[in-house]
Parts: sequence; structure tokens; C-alpha cells
Amino acid sequence: EYLEIISTYQHKIDSKIIPSDKKIDLEIKYNRYNIFLKLLIFYFTIGFILLFLTFIDLFKPNNKLVNNLLKVFIGIIIIGLVFHTIGLAVRWYVSDHAPWSNSYEATVFIAWVLIIAGLLFIKNRSKFIITAAVLFAGFLLGIAHGNLMSPEMTNLVPVLKSYWLMIHVAIITASYGFLGLGALLGFFVLLLFIIRTPENKERLKDTIKELSYINEMVLTIGLYMLSVGTFLGGVWANESWGRYWSWDPKEVWALISMMIYIFILHMRLVPGLRGKFALNFASMISIATLIMTYFGVNYYLAGMHSYGKGDPVPIPSWLFYFIAFIAVFSIIAYSRYRKIEK
Repeated sequence: EYLEIISTYQHKIDSKIIPSDKKIDLEIKYNRYNIFLKLLIFYFTIGFILLFLTFIDLFKPNNKLVNNLLKVFIGIIIIGLVFHTIGLAVRWYVSDHAPWSNSYEATVFIAWVLIIAGLLFIKNRSKFIITAAVLFAGFLLGIAHGNLMSPEMTNLVPVLKSYWLMIHVAIITASYGFLGLGALLGFFVLLLFIIRTPENKERLKDTIKELSYINEMVLTIGLYMLSVGTFLGGVWANESWGRYWSWDPKEVWALISMMIYIFILHMRLVPGLRGKFALNFASMISIATLIMTYFGVNYYLAGMHSYGKGDPVPIPSWLFYFIAFIAVFSIIAYSRYRKIEK
């Protein structure tokens, strides 16, 4: 009875800010179905199946059954993308703002961009691209549903109540999807260097060449989006704070990321840094700058972008093991690369 009185009073005083019954019902269904958590399981399952089929296709090409299965699973991925899109659209409608206003929403959005990026290159013979995209999307959704981020829908802070949220944040977070895909493609190419032998050298040569070219294209798209997003961020900063640039931690690390990816895409002009190994190795490790820009600044540094700041957490111990693994993995890949090339 008291709740009904409160509800009647709220609707009488200011009905404009009270969500409609339709929105409330839709939000309840959104929370009940938890679509992004289900997509996490979906992407990982499909991704590992695709990885298995892709390696079979690599060593036993033109297998009709494998090719048909790959087409079927790619169709299933498109269905998953449709549900992913619906989930983002529902969140947008219910929250009344673009669904990339906090760490959780941005991570889910980057996963969506990854799937689209993978499908853009689906016509290429190698299916490593879509495989990498799906696996990375699943990984990001896993991070989004971990302890670091809250899926709660909240009101926007005043500085984010701007049309620039839809433009600047969308472009710059989408760039993370393409650059992240480039990192995983680099990892796969280094893995192919490791498993390459004199017997399968010629068979893997074309795949490595194709993946390297696609990786360069993906990095180029990502760099363009990162650069445009950063410049537009300066315009938004001028509107909000009266200056284009203030050496804020977020701005500095965005600039560092831009400079590093510019260098990577121009390494082919530098003697000693040319070649497919250098490109793919650099694309793999350079994602560390994006991780610092996206996570490190949000959780460990303070600045004008602190509205997106999360509670600082201890650096996980597994991170050091992962860095050690990447170092050993890269050394092995380089030694195999040099051995086979000779």
C-alpha cells in the first residue's frame, strides 16, 4: 500500500523521469536472460571449435566436411552477433544513453566490434581471423563479468551527457577491437612459426603471408579510428573543460598508443625491422599500451577522466606469469623463424 502511494506521488510530481512500465518490464527481462553472460559461453564454445577446424583445414586443405562445418559455425556466429546487437540495443533503450558509458558497457561493445571486424575479412581463405575475433570477444565478455566491473545501469555523470559520447567514445573503443584483433592475429602467426617445419614450410607460407597482410590492414583501420577518436576527444574536452589538451593520464596514454602503432605500421621502412615476424610480434605486444590506456589509467591513475575510474585492485599474480609466457613464446617463435628461414 505504501509503495503504491509512493509510486502515485512520483508519477504526479514528475512523470517524465519515471521509467515507463514497458521499460521496467524490458529491463526485468534483460536482467533475467543475462544475454551477455550467455554470449560469453557461446563465443568461447564456438571459438574453440573453430580453432580446431581451422587447424584441420590448415594441414588438410580442401576437406569438404571441414569446409561445410566452418560455414555452418560462421552462420551460427552471425546469429550470436544478432543477439549481441539486440542486447546492446535493449540496454541503450532502457538506460536512455549509448551503451558504452562505463567499463562494463565499453568492454561489451568492444566484443561486438571484434565480431564485426572478424566477419569483415571472412572471405579470406584462412579462418584464423574470425576464430581470433570470436575467442577474443569471449575473453572480453569474461573480463566484463568478472569482479572488476559492474553490469549495473546507472545515470550518466554530467560531463558524459553529450552527443560526443556517441561519437568520440564509440570510435575510440571500436579501435580497441581492431587493434586487439591484430594482437591475437600476431599471436597466431608466431604460433605458426613455431609449428612450421621443413616439411610443411611451403604449406604454411601462404597462410602466414595472408595473415600478416590482413594484420597490417586491421592495424591500419584500428590506428585510423584511434587517431580520429583521440582528436575528437580533444574537441569534446574543449567544450567541457575549455582546453583541447592537458596531459591528462588518459590523453597521454592515448597518444603513446597512437605513436607506437604508427611506428609498427612504418617498421617496414626501417632496415632490420622488416619482415613478417617483426610486424606480428610488435602487434602482439603493443596491446599492452591499450591495456594501460583502458584499464591501467581507469583503475590506478587519477585525472580529468576519473568519472570512468574503478576501485583500484592489486595487480594479479597471474599477470607476471602471462608476461613470462609471452616472453618465452616469442623467443621460441623467433628461434624457429630464424632456423627455417636459413
